[in-house]
Amino acid sequence: MHRIEFLDLAAFVRVAESQSFQEAAQALHLSQPALSRRLQKLEETLGAKLLERTTRRTWLTEVGKDYLPRARRMLEDYESSLQGIRELKTHQKGTVTIACIPTAAFYFLPSVIRVFNEAYPGIRIRILDVSANEGLERVVSGDADFGINMISAQHPDVSFTPLLRDPFVLAMRSDHPLAALQEVGWHDLQGVRLITVSRDSGNRMLLDSALSGHGIRLNGFYEVQHLSTSLGLVECGLGVAILPRMAMPDAEHENLCSRELPPPHIERTIGLVRRDGEPLSSTAELFIEMLLKRWRE
Repeated sequence: MHRIEFLDLAAFVRVAESQSFQEAAQALHLSQPALSRRLQKLEETLGAKLLERTTRRTWLTEVGKDYLPRARRMLEDYESSLQGIRELKTHQKGTVTIACIPTAAFYFLPSVIRVFNEAYPGIRIRILDVSANEGLERVVSGDADFGINMISAQHPDVSFTPLLRDPFVLAMRSDHPLAALQEVGWHDLQGVRLITVSRDSGNRMLLDSALSGHGIRLNGFYEVQHLSTSLGLVECGLGVAILPRMAMPDAEHENLCSRELPPPHIERTIGLVRRDGEPLSSTAELFIEMLLKRWRE
């Protein structure tokens, strides 16, 4: 079997991006027959068809679409290793890409990034603040070095390292009638306008699953896509919301407060998600090491 060479990957990425054999051949200073041989060799090595071609156009197969981000990543890693071995070795330069659920990106990551950049000012941090499902796909596809996600977002090609447990609480305005109660029961929510997130949200699915076994249903009056939006509606006095404690603002917020929920107690587990069997870059390993250290403190 042939080994994958740098020019094989470069040829595939150039053709995929330009959708033109002629433009790709010119950019790589190859003849079109030589370019075709490069692509044919890559497909033979992978055992799959990556591109389809007619006299008028070129397009990616489904396998090609899946392989393209991986090929880009391999090219970037190869080029960075040639251009900056010394810088990468001493952690003077580099990039770490993290696929992170929005609540963790807002409330958990900034303090770690601040300390990390003080120690390694030349390393750039790229945060993909996306949903749990999309974050998982970004890690699996190689678009992100690793992810910070919920344990409910699982995939056979990734491993999960728990970091923290994040219980769900009832969020409300400080002047809401329920705020006068030290303990809130599920019956207290009857007749109250409840703000929920959409049913395809990982948080909503976790809530519905935990409550359904106890015959409890969330009867939402408002439905939103993001936890931050639900908090905005709560602050305007439009209702109350059930959301992870991590999504709540500072305890000294002048308008908002929270109460623990009665049994069944519901929580989500937040942790690190990384691809199985694929080593991380030294910069990503360095960031994870500091993240775990900071969290244990």
